[in-house]
Amino acid sequence: MAHRHLGRAACAALTALGALVLTGLPGAAAVEPPAPAPAPSSAETLGADRPSATVLRALQRDLRLTGAQAKARLVNEAEAGTRAGRLQNVLGKRFAGAWVHGTTSADLTVATTDAADVSAITAGGAKAAVVKNAMGDLEAAKAKLDATAGRALDTPVRYVDVRTNRVTVQATSSAAADTLVATAGIDRGLVDVKVSEDRPRPLYDVRGGDAYYIDEQARCSVGFSVTKGDQQGFASAGHCGKAGARTTGFNKIAQGTFQASVFPGQDMSWVGVNSEWTATSAVKGEGDLNVQVAGSVQALVGAAVCRSGSTTGWHCGTIEQHNTSVSYAEGVIDGVTRTTVCAEPGDSGGSYISGTQAQGVTSGGSGDCKSGGVTFYQPVNPLLSAFGLTLRTAPAQSGMPAPEDARTSGWAAGQVYAVGARVTYDGVTYQCVQAHQAQGVWQPRLTPALWQRL
Repeated sequence: MAHRHLGRAACAALTALGALVLTGLPGAAAVEPPAPAPAPSSAETLGADRPSATVLRALQRDLRLTGAQAKARLVNEAEAGTRAGRLQNVLGKRFAGAWVHGTTSADLTVATTDAADVSAITAGGAKAAVVKNAMGDLEAAKAKLDATAGRALDTPVRYVDVRTNRVTVQATSSAAADTLVATAGIDRGLVDVKVSEDRPRPLYDVRGGDAYYIDEQARCSVGFSVTKGDQQGFASAGHCGKAGARTTGFNKIAQGTFQASVFPGQDMSWVGVNSEWTATSAVKGEGDLNVQVAGSVQALVGAAVCRSGSTTGWHCGTIEQHNTSVSYAEGVIDGVTRTTVCAEPGDSGGSYISGTQAQGVTSGGSGDCKSGGVTFYQPVNPLLSAFGLTLRTAPAQSGMPAPEDARTSGWAAGQVYAVGARVTYDGVTYQCVQAHQAQGVWQPRLTPALWQRL
């Protein structure tokens, strides 16, 4: 209505300007703000779209993949992790597990105890499996088995197998497993028994995967470089040394001292190094080439994982189960991850990495790298959290821009977050969809692969 008070010439000018703006010509007259840049994909956030040649070669060798299949697998696993985390948050107590499968991990399955969730799971980009037992019920049953098993070496391994929706007990005989189940008071229908003579043991006898020596006696392998304040160091297995034990490096030069160590119960430690050593983001890959670590986002069951150790070097396999309990002669270890990667004594403490994401440090296993074996690793995120450590990473690997200042509540770089955790960032609430230690460049608003805006 303001045009009523303007002259005819002014109205004509306004009309012409409006035409220019609406048609977008010329460019200098456009006032529309530029479209926001698309959010990075999960693969871009985690660096899975830029894997190192070392990782690709090992995946081709050990999982019998082509180069294209290896690349596709890493991307698919990164994307699946975000979808699975979002669905876990939606399903809540009905969630019964998630896993990837297929040569290139192209398929993601999410399990629920309620058939009414099928449409939501399908809409979330996954195949649905309707099962009887919720994850919480299976974990509660496993906890009873763990408490009963103690150090019993005739039932050395216990884990929740999300793909069978059962708790698996590995035992030296069916009778031993049956006795454990009965004593724990567990419904036998919840349990599968795997009979095996294998008896896992700590793999006794610094870049991730390099050798180090403890009090000039035992040898282990470096896990991942870490920092605590100004102190540099590395994470490794707890059974490798007790707090106060001194270490020398692969070159037998004085290196550092164990700052903290937990074993049994868990299998974690960290060594603070002296000023002659510098923590790096590298893990020793095949042919002595470096693989760079970009973060610690936990991979799904079924995902590919590679290990570096000072005895057998660089080998790959797949993640079989998380949250496994193992009875060693020295005591029970809880919360380790079971894998198909081989290892031998001296590989203990060494690095497990999925794509560019740190997963854990070698605890123990059975078999060897000639005939094949099973190994267990201590997940790295609980280790970082327990000791207040920050993983040393290579920022360029994350594919993210430099961090900016923002108002936050509950989110901080260096903090370890579990799926479902909520934080406020710049006045907006987000929920975690993949377990990880926050990196400075992984702010919630920039990483939909890790955080879902509520």
